[in-house]
Parts: sequence; C-alpha cells; structure tokens
Amino acid sequence: MTTFKDLNLTKPLLNALSDIGFESPTPIQEKAFPVIMSGKDAVGIAQTGTGKTFAYLLPILRQLTFSEQRQPRVLIVVPTRELVVQVVDEVGKLSTYMQARCTGVYGGGNINIQKQKVYDGVDILVATPGRLIDLTLSRTLQFNSIQKLVIDEVDEMLNLGFRSQLIKILDILPEKRQNLMFSATLNEDVEMMIDKYFKKPEYIELISRGTPLEKIIQQAYHVPNFYTKVNLLEHLLKTEKNFTKVLAFVKNKKIADDIYKELGPEFAEEIGVIHSNKSQPQRFSAVKKFDEGTHRVLIATDVIARGLDLKDVTHVINFDMPSREASAYIHRIGRTGRADKTGIALSFITKLNLPMQKEIETLMKKKIQILDMPEAVEISENLTQDEKPVTRDKSLKKIPKIATPTGAFHEKKDKNKKVNLGGKRRQENLRRIAEKNARSRPF
Repeated sequence: MTTFKDLNLTKPLLNALSDIGFESPTPIQEKAFPVIMSGKDAVGIAQTGTGKTFAYLLPILRQLTFSEQRQPRVLIVVPTRELVVQVVDEVGKLSTYMQARCTGVYGGGNINIQKQKVYDGVDILVATPGRLIDLTLSRTLQFNSIQKLVIDEVDEMLNLGFRSQLIKILDILPEKRQNLMFSATLNEDVEMMIDKYFKKPEYIELISRGTPLEKIIQQAYHVPNFYTKVNLLEHLLKTEKNFTKVLAFVKNKKIADDIYKELGPEFAEEIGVIHSNKSQPQRFSAVKKFDEGTHRVLIATDVIARGLDLKDVTHVINFDMPSREASAYIHRIGRTGRADKTGIALSFITKLNLPMQKEIETLMKKKIQILDMPEAVEISENLTQDEKPVTRDKSLKKIPKIATPTGAFHEKKDKNKKVNLGGKRRQENLRRIAEKNARSRPF
C-alpha cells in the first residue's frame, strides 16, 4: 500500500499530513503527483470526494520555494467563493511547517482589503474569475510571475457564465506556464478550451467519466408535484432516524426558500438554506452550521454542488432533478459515500423528469431503484404556479393590430391651412369664369 512517504514529499508536508491524520494518498493523488512534478500540463478527471484538491496542492507545495516577491507564482481559479475559502484553508493546513503565503479573493468581499492582501505579497492566489479580472484592471494584480495555473471545476464555471472572464484570463497569462485542470467531468466546451490553451496535456483519468461511487445507494420516488415532495421530505425527516446530515438540492432559489417556509414551523432550528441571493456571511454560516452538525438539513442550489468538503453527509436528496446535464447528478450524489462510508442518494422524480432519469441511467450504465411512496405521505392536489397547465380560451379571436402612425402628429398652424389659389392672373381668370357662369344661369 502506497503511503505519502513514497511520494518523495518533504518533511514539513509529511508532518502536516500527519497532523491532519492522513497516511495514504487517494488514487487520484497518487497518479497526479509524478505527472505534475514533471512539469507537464495535466487534466485530472475524478469524482467529487476523491481528493482532487490535495492532488494538485501537494506537488505545488512540494515545488514551491521561498520568495519575497509580491506577485503570485501560482494561480488557482475556482467557481465559487465557498470553494475559494476551502482551498485557502487546505493550503493553510498543508503549509503549517513551511512558509507559503496564500490569499483568496472573490466577489462579495471587500475589494480594498483584498487589494491590500495582494499588494502585501502572495505566493498562491485562489480566486473566482470575476474578482480576478477586477484586480487586474486595477493594476493591483499582475500575471507576469505566474508559473502554474490550476482551473478547478471548469465546467461549472462555464455553467455559471464565467466563460468570457476565463478566456480573458487565459489570454493574458504568461505563455510559459504549467496548466492543470481538475474536474469530475469534461464536456465539449471544456475540451475545446484544453485543445487551445494546453500543451500536450496528460490525462489522469481515475475512472470512466460519469461513473458514480459504488458506495452510494441510489433510490428514488415518483412524486407528482411540489407539495407532495414537501410532504415526503417532512415524513422522512420525522421517521428516519439515520437522516442525520441531509443535503437537499433544488433547481432554483425560490424553491429553496419555499421549502424552508413550509418546513420552518417544525424544523426551523434544523434547516439551513444556501443560494446566490444569500449574503456572504449567511452562506458561510449555513455551510459551517451544517458541517458542524448544528443544522441537520442544508437546502442548496447547485452553487455548492462542486468542491466543498462537507464531511459525513449521510443523505443527498435531489428534491428537484438536474435540468441541464446528467453529469450534474453525479456531482450532487458525490457529496455522500465518502471516506469509505456508505451514503444514500434519494431523488424525487416527476413526470417531467423521466427523460432526465433515463439520461442519467444511460450515463451511469445503472438503474436507479424506485421505491413505493410511503402510505403516510399525503398526495397533494395543490399545484404551484409553475406546475399549473397553461390554457388558452379558443373562443377568443385574435385582435388585429392597428397600425400606429410613426410620424409627427399635431394641429397645423392657421397660415398653413390656406388653400393655394395660384397667382393674380389665375385668380382674375377664375373671377371672369364665375361671372360668365352667373349670367348664363337661369333664375
């Protein structure tokens, strides 16, 4: 069995790993270490929960030398502020016995404080794309000294709309650098980016893409609507004693807040909510309370589906199934079944979700077990506004549009109302004709 001592780590790193309680590397850490140490560009593909963060941090810290220069030499780009905080924390744990200045910057934080930290000097900078661009535009941050670039969860960055910022960052970085990318899945857009910006990367593929951890028991209920889902979740929280740490994923912020409103009267002290409309302190507090066990349930949008190290999650519930990509299901359920522990993933599947269910099962090459609805759960007939069918009264005829004048529309001035009678000669001729007609007209 391989241990961290077999990876030729320095004594400070070995001591730090010992303090954390880690003795042996995970498969992705073991495979990535020699590749990254060689200086090659690398793309690591492994499921959430397999230790991807340490897989790139260990070789980076192993090669990091003492320096007093201000500008960073290592840049780590991640999609969310929560992941920034987590990576900075992991660097802190690993660099306990060595000097490594690490700073995290992200949107929502005080930019002036972040500018000062960067100005004071940093070896490793962890950042979200938007704030990274802000700091470069202010000239506080320069990329001249970047030797290593790590892009963590790049496909999630693209999903969150960071494509243009990410491309801009890649374009202005020094051409001579080592590129590292780690993710659970790769899509076509990501692979096009790799082809353009990476130099003959070595793929470190731990397992076939999209395959879930075998430690996760996957089950589902066929549920008709939102209020029945709420009734089912309430029933499970009341009756299942092993639901001690439940991460529930929803499709949008409104649903997250609506669930909390419905369950709040009975479970208010046990439930936290996290989504992009929550303030930075609220988001950090919700994650902390869930991680420490103060909250039994964390209701979340996909903003934290990636990267966050949430320990001992007993159940992942897909209150809403992913709407865009089947791979999002893999990221979600990967929050449980970690560290050789068995986890359970429950999905609430509506009729509209059936195509996505088939797509997920095709990706995994495995069926999701369908459970019978508990008899105690009330099947609600109430529908949310989004669930109500859109109807049109066929007896109503379409009213034709009336063309609206587009030019000037105003009353003419009096002088412009006069009729053009011609010159004096024409007027005299008209007078003579009128007199002639009058003489010839019978009385």
